[in-house]
Amino acid sequence: MHDDLIARAKAWLTEDPDTDTRAELAELIDAKDVAELAERFSGTLQFGTAGLRGELGAGPMRMNRTVVIRAAAGIAAYLKKNGHTDGVVVIGYDARHKSAAFAEDTAAVMTGAGLRAAVLPRPLPTPVLAFAIRHLGAIAGVEVTASHNPPRDNGYKVYLGDGSQIVSPADAEIAAEIDAVASLTTVPRPTTGWETLDDAVLDAYLARTDAVLAPGSPRTARTVYTAMHGVGKETLLAAFARAGFPQPVLVAEQADPDPDFPTVAFPNPEEPGAMDLAFAKARETDPDLIIANDPDADRLAVAVKDAGDWRMLRGDEVGTLLATHLVARGARGTFAESIVSSSLLGRIAEKANLPYEETLTGFKWIARVEGLRYGYEEALGYCVDPDGVRDKDGITAALLMTELASTLKAENRTLLDLLDDIAVEHGLHATDQLSVRVEDLSVIAAAMRRLREQPPTRLAGLPITRSEDLTQGTDTLPPTDGLRYTLDGARVVVRPSGTEPKLKCYLEVVVPVAAHADLPAARAKATDLLATIKRDLSTAAGI
Repeated sequence: MHDDLIARAKAWLTEDPDTDTRAELAELIDAKDVAELAERFSGTLQFGTAGLRGELGAGPMRMNRTVVIRAAAGIAAYLKKNGHTDGVVVIGYDARHKSAAFAEDTAAVMTGAGLRAAVLPRPLPTPVLAFAIRHLGAIAGVEVTASHNPPRDNGYKVYLGDGSQIVSPADAEIAAEIDAVASLTTVPRPTTGWETLDDAVLDAYLARTDAVLAPGSPRTARTVYTAMHGVGKETLLAAFARAGFPQPVLVAEQADPDPDFPTVAFPNPEEPGAMDLAFAKARETDPDLIIANDPDADRLAVAVKDAGDWRMLRGDEVGTLLATHLVARGARGTFAESIVSSSLLGRIAEKANLPYEETLTGFKWIARVEGLRYGYEEALGYCVDPDGVRDKDGITAALLMTELASTLKAENRTLLDLLDDIAVEHGLHATDQLSVRVEDLSVIAAAMRRLREQPPTRLAGLPITRSEDLTQGTDTLPPTDGLRYTLDGARVVVRPSGTEPKLKCYLEVVVPVAAHADLPAARAKATDLLATIKRDLSTAAGI
């Protein structure tokens, strides 16, 4: 086995076009580091509905140029097999390590396969790529990004010509084409022949952002903004200037792209400590709200002043506020969300006599809802202009949220005031999450197995009235690896993360509220229930 492992590593080394990963792998071979080599050659990084995502490094279980070239060849073969023998593939990339090289490799492979490749002019937000696919009439798009993953990671997200991310069976069919690539020597990779786009596509995206806002709406809210060391700053500032909002005050330490993300443990606004510098800047400047993007700017975080200091709004709170604002503006069309998001959106849509749909987790599903007008997911993803960007978009969502804050400011009200009104109208929908990050993925599998074999019958003293294993699918949902428990006044969904080594448990409790005066007691009850459900669920899952 040892000799076979070394032989496989040497064979990989002969094909690797990257001097960095060649040197890394040669050092492991010379050192006969069997444990590390075994980990890197234990299989191949799997291509799925999230595309590819993993740690940078040499070998088939890492993100590197060899893996990317094979993936691009598989995508090209899939497109041609499905009748796209000509057409443009648009390629975007973020500012992470190796992203520009991965984008260039993808362009070379597409060109060598007889397709036309067009690369965005520089690192830009993922929503610009999603927009460009539809705007240019492309047959597909690729975004090189690991979104909010740690600095050591990179990834590869694939869209088809409708501007939506791939779903089954396209993922499996592309994976099969990738597996069929016997050697990089079979993949033509010319050094020229693709187009590097100019700023016209970005200008078109920015012009499209005008459609998000209501003509003549207030534009007075002052913001603090952090790009979280990502690529959002330039595009967001341009969009805010076009809209006539006050220029956001930047968190200077996080304003410019930096693939090492030096000020945060994880470049995700949801992670503890990630927003600390933004809170500090807000204490200095006293804005109306804080807005934040993740590194590829497809997500939006919002923070507000509450009881004298700043706190993050939950993704469900932001999703609810945006939905309420759109309803107030007379939006028509289907409102949609994933199964892990708050059920409050359904109540808002029902009251407004709007169609409502629930999908599996991920914007690859939300974006495919027929007649979609607005979609959101609790993990800070919001689609507020599906005709322009059929994916989550942290830039246009930031515009819409700042318009709402401006509208409320003109009424001498705040986002928290509106959340109170929503709770009184529809009941207090309080959400929380039990999220466990692991080094060993078998921990997640063991927890899911335990819950299936010994399912809980009560949580926080509340009987579970319905228990669903989502691997079986439902009347409205295709199969997925997840569990859903319905309780009297509560709901729990448990699933492995599709993009990170995490087990994620989504909790919601609903407490009726008769009047504003009842809100403090309702919030106290909800907080207690959520904490107890979290404790009981953790025990049941063995985590």
